[in-house]
Amino acid sequence: MSKTLIPAEVLKGPSPLILTATLEPVAGDRFQPAGFPEIGHVIYKAPRKDGTIEHVCIVDSAASMANHLESVCMRGAHDYDLVEELDGLPFIRCVTNTNVGSEPMEAREVVVTSFTEGHRIASTYFLEGYPIEENKKSGDRFDEVLISRFGIVLPKGKKAHPPASQWWKVFKTIFDLDPNSLVHGVLFPKWQIKIPRALTAHLEAFGAGRVDRSGVKFDRLGKTTSGQPIFAVDDATAESIRATFVMDMGLIRSFGRNKGNKQIGLSDKQQELIVALALWKVQKLVESPFRYRSGCHLRCVALQSGGEDIVLAVNIQDAIKDAGFSEQPITDVFWPREELYREGNDTSSDVDEDNDDAEDEGVE
Repeated sequence: MSKTLIPAEVLKGPSPLILTATLEPVAGDRFQPAGFPEIGHVIYKAPRKDGTIEHVCIVDSAASMANHLESVCMRGAHDYDLVEELDGLPFIRCVTNTNVGSEPMEAREVVVTSFTEGHRIASTYFLEGYPIEENKKSGDRFDEVLISRFGIVLPKGKKAHPPASQWWKVFKTIFDLDPNSLVHGVLFPKWQIKIPRALTAHLEAFGAGRVDRSGVKFDRLGKTTSGQPIFAVDDATAESIRATFVMDMGLIRSFGRNKGNKQIGLSDKQQELIVALALWKVQKLVESPFRYRSGCHLRCVALQSGGEDIVLAVNIQDAIKDAGFSEQPITDVFWPREELYREGNDTSSDVDEDNDDAEDEGVE
């Protein structure tokens, strides 16, 4: 008999909550783990208590799993609108004008959102842009708006740093603008604000073996200089594949509490929304076959907690409504087109080394 998990009960329950999904390839027994050129994927030797050694393959890291969990919130890989179930959930969009010199209030082109950016609300695309509605009043950049709402400018100085009494404003402001950032964590290095992940996940294969194979690229018209190169491809097989999801209830409960007759930080219903959103993401990731990369299409055959089969019962729409968000949940941050698409520096790297959630699945 399965146990049903409800967000309100999970929030008050033990911390952490650990969910384990057992997966298998949708076809055959081979799958493609995360890997990098010249390195391939990682298989390490894990010692067990009985003295044996088990070969474990890292299929996806915590950063990649966060990317996957955020992708289920969007309508498609190239469609940045949220799925219908998440209507009313706040998030942030970086937008630009459709033509150079046109007004930002005219047709807006969405560039990225806080669901596609690894730094989420702390992305430069948002911090250095201008929130359109706020800009009507003050003309402040988004980072200046955040500093003001956080209340983190120290007296007699310009340095922004949150005193202990202001952290409740930090949690509340982030929740009101982008609650997803509290699910997966956020970092503002300049302001010494670091909120760890409330939901952490990783994907591993146990009893793993490497499958080395090759491919060839054909240049039938002879229009390239590469010729007909042969390249190596490494897949894996395994006795079992498991995705592990760890939810830190203690952290979520620390986002707010009652102080006397006053509520500080997030209310119980708002904390419950964080839990509901995290559980909803897990549910969406495992309820149907999911393609982690081109050669890694897996389906869930069991979802358990503490060795017991579970069912996730999440009414995400009710949780969003009960959280008390504004009628306009989307914050548009504007960049002029001529500034956003200016010519880049040829010497700059294409890799954002500071991005905690940069895609790390490597080559396919």
